[in-house]
Amino acid sequence: MGHNVVKHGFGRKPTARAALFKGLVSSLVEHGRIRTTLAKAKEIRKHADRAVTLGKKGDLNSRRLLISRTGSAEAADKLIGDIGKRFAKRNGGYTRVIKAGLRPGDMAPMAILEFVDYELPAGGNKETEVKGDKSLKKRQRAATRVKARAVKNRREIQIANRRLNRA
Repeated sequence: MGHNVVKHGFGRKPTARAALFKGLVSSLVEHGRIRTTLAKAKEIRKHADRAVTLGKKGDLNSRRLLISRTGSAEAADKLIGDIGKRFAKRNGGYTRVIKAGLRPGDMAPMAILEFVDYELPAGGNKETEVKGDKSLKKRQRAATRVKARAVKNRREIQIANRRLNRA
C-alpha cells in the first residue's frame, strides 16, 4: 500500500501533465529561461536535458522524437541547430534551477530554469533580482497576520455557536 506517496502528478491527469511538460520545455527552448514553481522546474529539468541530448544527435529519428516531445517543429529545429551545437562538448547538466523566492499570491516557492550558458539581454531584465528579495519578509509577515486573523475569527464563530447550542 502506498500511503502518502508523492508522485509529482501536479494534480493533473497524465495527458494534461504531458501537455504541461511539452509547453514548458518548448518555452525553455524558445526563450532560454523560464520562471515557474520550484517543483515544476525540477521536473522539467529532466525533460529538457533529455531533449538537448537528442538535439545533439541530430538524426531524423531524434528530430521526430523532439517534435513529438516539444510539440513544435521550430523548437526541434532550434534544439538540433543551435542548442545541440552549443552543448556539443558537454556531457549532461545543460540546465540549472535558481530559487527565486515565493509567489505573492499563494507563497509557492518559485524558481528560474535556464540553460547554463544563458546570458541576460543587454537591455536588462526585471527578473534579475533572484535572491535577497527585500519585500519577502514583509509579505511573509503579512501572510502570517492574515492566517492569524482567520484562525481568531474561526474561534470566535465556534464559541458563538457553542453558546447558541447550549441555550
